[in-house]
Amino acid sequence: MLQITTSSWPPAWLKGRKSLLAILLCCLLSSSCSSIPFFGKDDNDDVDIEAIETTEERVYSQAQSALRSSNYSLAIEQLELLEARFPFGNFAEQAQLELIYAHYLTQDMDSARATADRFIRLHPTHPNVDYAFYLKALSAYKYSEGLLDRLFSAAPATRDMAPLRLSYSELAILLNEFPTSQYAADARQRMLQLRELLAQSEIYAAEYYLRRGAFVAAANRGTYVVENYADTVARADALAVMVEAFYKLGRQQEANRALRDLALNHPDYPAFDAAGNLVLEERVRNRDRSWTNIMTLGLIDRPDTPPPITIVYPDAATDR
Repeated sequence: MLQITTSSWPPAWLKGRKSLLAILLCCLLSSSCSSIPFFGKDDNDDVDIEAIETTEERVYSQAQSALRSSNYSLAIEQLELLEARFPFGNFAEQAQLELIYAHYLTQDMDSARATADRFIRLHPTHPNVDYAFYLKALSAYKYSEGLLDRLFSAAPATRDMAPLRLSYSELAILLNEFPTSQYAADARQRMLQLRELLAQSEIYAAEYYLRRGAFVAAANRGTYVVENYADTVARADALAVMVEAFYKLGRQQEANRALRDLALNHPDYPAFDAAGNLVLEERVRNRDRSWTNIMTLGLIDRPDTPPPITIVYPDAATDR
């Protein structure tokens, strides 16, 4: 009888086949794995070897070329690529500054201000951080010039003044933090322009209140201009507003005081007649005319125009 012991199992002829089966099994597994689809980039897709091998200098050079050719969209793309791939490179900080400028030139003021804010926060001691402050302030100013304003040529004083006030305050910060900046002179000039616009917007609001009969509110607007924008051209109009508002409120003393101030500091104001009286008839008629008055050639619904207002010079003790 043939006896099989554990030491003789498996037989020699089966050991060779077992090795062969293991090899075949490995081959099948490897082939089946290669047939599993990969949900990523297809093998047939072109690989952008040029983009992979792009150097920091090359990206920055392409951004500079795009800026010089006024291709600001491409410049933004290259500058953002440079910042993403080389955040600590030699051109990283300069690229961030130029990115602010590129957004500004494309009229994307929100992105320009956000980029400037980020640069100021990350690099507060950078030698050109004043440039970021400067462009941030200009972006707020440009933000007020909306599409409708450009299409219909709206008067600047009729726009939303919030961006202009923001721009004014940020220019003031620039001058306070960097008084010797190369942008300081332009910042001062722009602040003067902004003061004129802000003052004129107050006059525009005051005239609206006069048209609505809200004389107290109109007088308050005029007073605000006199107290806060005394060096602007709008100061004369503010005093005229105060004269009219106080006159219609029956507050003769305040009206006369504003009139004397107007005559003393603005003697060439066009509403003065040859005798030195303040004539508001034309001013009120142009502002307060209704459609009925216009259609009837001024015969019906005439605006309430005050007579010429004469300056009274009482004793100093009685008019304080």
